Amino acid sequence: MIRPAAACDSYEIADGVLALPGGFALLARSRTLLCADAHLGYEDVMGGGAALPLWSTAEIVGAIVVAARRHDAREIVFLGDAIHGAGMSAGAARAVAGALDALRAIATVTVVAGNHEGRTRGTAILGATLEACERDGWTLAHGDRPERRARTIVGHLHPSLRLAPNVTVPAFVGGRSLVVVPALTPYSPGLDVAGDACADALAAWNLAPRELRVVASDANRVYPFGALSALRGALHLVARDRSAPERRRLRPG
Repeated sequence: MIRPAAACDSYEIADGVLALPGGFALLARSRTLLCADAHLGYEDVMGGGAALPLWSTAEIVGAIVVAARRHDAREIVFLGDAIHGAGMSAGAARAVAGALDALRAIATVTVVAGNHEGRTRGTAILGATLEACERDGWTLAHGDRPERRARTIVGHLHPSLRLAPNVTVPAFVGGRSLVVVPALTPYSPGLDVAGDACADALAAWNLAPRELRVVASDANRVYPFGALSALRGALHLVARDRSAPERRRLRPG
């Protein structure tokens, strides 16, 4: 059985970058809280303006407020896909803008645009957005357009760790030059960190699995799983053992 190291309240997955419960990351020096792929307004965008309750928006923003206060965040940075799409109803747009105003009441809010913000970059709902920004020696970007920089923190991949066929938990992937922060949206588990699709996506950053570590996260704790290469190898062995036909022992007649 694959077991993580001892669960903890935070884990330094890269230099000055703490993986936190709830799928948040914190830049320790500047007290910058990082949030990836919130996809606020999801229900309205997917429902075609059918006045569905924006339960995920309230839940996600409430969790951000709790994390920001708990870790004394001075700034909150959205790493792209803060909204699920710019084409939401007027009521949903007001609700999302109001939720962001609630965050601005406790910390500076900076929004990096992602692919879901579209060509408008979501400015009508989000206010001013950036393509990337620099904090604590790290470039903060969405990650849909990989660039080889010295040190980059992104979202976009929605990394998760598959615990069972229909059970996943958010997971950080990180090393010296790249950290991928898991998604806040409950609607998409994204890429299994131990799967080939995730390995292919990380290859675009010119990184090998042996350079990266995995840290799973739930609402209360984080769980370091060690090197991604070792985790992939262990899960491959488990899968092979489970799929192998049962061997029959020959008994004397």
